[in-house]
Amino acid sequence: MVRHAEFAISLSAATCGRERQDRGMAQRIDLNCDLGEELDAWVPGVDGLDAQLLDVVSSANVACGFHAGDTRIMAAVCRAAAERGVAIGAHVSYLDREHFGRRFLDVPADVLRDQVAQQIAALQEIALREGTRVAYVKPHGALYNAVVRHDAQAQAVVDAIEHLPVVGLPGSAVLDAAAAKGLRAVREAFADRGYRPDGTLVPRSEPGALVTGADEVAARVVRIAVEGMVRAVDGTDVRVPAESVCVHSDTPGAAALAVSVRAALAGAGVDVSPFVGAV
Repeated sequence: MVRHAEFAISLSAATCGRERQDRGMAQRIDLNCDLGEELDAWVPGVDGLDAQLLDVVSSANVACGFHAGDTRIMAAVCRAAAERGVAIGAHVSYLDREHFGRRFLDVPADVLRDQVAQQIAALQEIALREGTRVAYVKPHGALYNAVVRHDAQAQAVVDAIEHLPVVGLPGSAVLDAAAAKGLRAVREAFADRGYRPDGTLVPRSEPGALVTGADEVAARVVRIAVEGMVRAVDGTDVRVPAESVCVHSDTPGAAALAVSVRAALAGAGVDVSPFVGAV
């Protein structure tokens, strides 16, 4: 079953009162990035893109092999994240390396559940060896977009998760299913992606899907953190309350964008730290 989701949801901010939360304001926010997606070869001694981003972000969504990555890269990202105190999340996907997990697949719920569980378990085993742990789960690409409104796939993803927080779009089916199961539902916004007026993301095939100007991206993230608002592609303001904001590693100039975002948040008095607490 596919449903229409409502996206106006209040921001959770640990340091603010409930009324302040409802206005979407935060003094702390998590900055996450999709890593281990083979954009960085992780050559020893080379400060590659993933390593540069790990110096800036507070949470790393690690590809688990289904859309990108392999055990060597997963281990390298986990090791580097552990050294920096960056939280690790399982970036679970459809089994679709050919299309980088960016096409919808009509996977039976039981198969999708098992695939998601397999990815989490694989990353957890590697993370523990590297001195860290999987702290949350975030769907990738087409699966992320599908579980905004696709109830069956959203439930399948949640059924694969025993106790970890789930990251998703505000108002999405996957966050509703996570909350119903007693899991922490973590609302996320995007620094470098365009928004539709309904709070969903502009498809990558359409104009306005990416935002790449450093100043614009930084200003957007500050507004998301402080006001819980973002400007949609049609010029309207959209509520996007979030505990975490994502910068994609494959967005042009990703490392510079992340640095600009972090500096702008600091300038606005917003602390950047993992939403899961101590790592």
